[in-house]
Amino acid sequence: MFNIARWITGNGQQERGIEASRSFEDVLSGFSIEVMPRTAPKILDFQTILPQRTRIYVAHIAGTPIEDMVSTVARLTSEGFAVMPHIPARLVDNKNTLENWLRRYRDAGAKQALLVAGGISRPVGDYDSSLALLDSGLFDRYGFERLHIAGHPEGNRDIDPDGSSNNAMKALIDKQNFSDRTGCEMAIVTQFAFEIEPIVAWERQLRDAGVMLPVHLGIAGPAKLQTMIKFAVACGVGPSIRVLQRRAKDVANLLLPYEPIEILRGLQAHLRAHQDSQLSQVHIFPLGGLQRSVDFVQRYTEPTDAVGSQPGLS
Repeated sequence: MFNIARWITGNGQQERGIEASRSFEDVLSGFSIEVMPRTAPKILDFQTILPQRTRIYVAHIAGTPIEDMVSTVARLTSEGFAVMPHIPARLVDNKNTLENWLRRYRDAGAKQALLVAGGISRPVGDYDSSLALLDSGLFDRYGFERLHIAGHPEGNRDIDPDGSSNNAMKALIDKQNFSDRTGCEMAIVTQFAFEIEPIVAWERQLRDAGVMLPVHLGIAGPAKLQTMIKFAVACGVGPSIRVLQRRAKDVANLLLPYEPIEILRGLQAHLRAHQDSQLSQVHIFPLGGLQRSVDFVQRYTEPTDAVGSQPGLS
């Protein structure tokens, strides 16, 4: 089973690991993480590396057969995890397809989903946004109890080509209204960022707009600096990419993996100062590989005798 008391050793890093572990247990508690159907088979037993009931998002990128998505969901559900498949609106051609997907996910044990627009510019069919999926009314019919939506604290040029956040904020207001109207449990999971300041500013904007949904902060798991920069550019990460750019100026840093130490320290400081913050959990994008991200969590979490603990899911 998952052992949260693994320690970093070698290269003089043990002291750093101990210090960070005392700092990050609170902010990493109850983390969620993503897997992809094409990489999941590389993990022989998820129960050996993740706490029981961890929420695992199953990413659906263009070209992934629905059969692979469903089999991955079924496997992870059978291993005791809270599984959240992505539903990319622009990859769904019609209502029949959406019903088929939801029925199969339900039969595979899923009771929650992440609704996203999808990674293509033009929809293949009737749905162009996550709000259009919500308005279908099908998720309640097929027994989905929790729905998450995407948030973009540093903006998204696909949503707001002018660089503002007007359309993105309006969409979040509409989704808050949907939650209020239907009683659906919802939360916002954000694009990954590299420093806390843009997140805090965006949280204030949410409050000002009346959007009070819990926010799960996306962070990038450890990866080579070059890999991280490539993903950050491809995913449209905003001003916080400067954290990587500063590191890249030092050639020696190119040999060291990026770890999300800076943003986690910022998150902890923010939560200590603002106990009413909407930032309720961390969601890990394992850009350098699932095992490396899990090792990071184990390394920087307070040692405990508890094995296979059950984090709260909010």
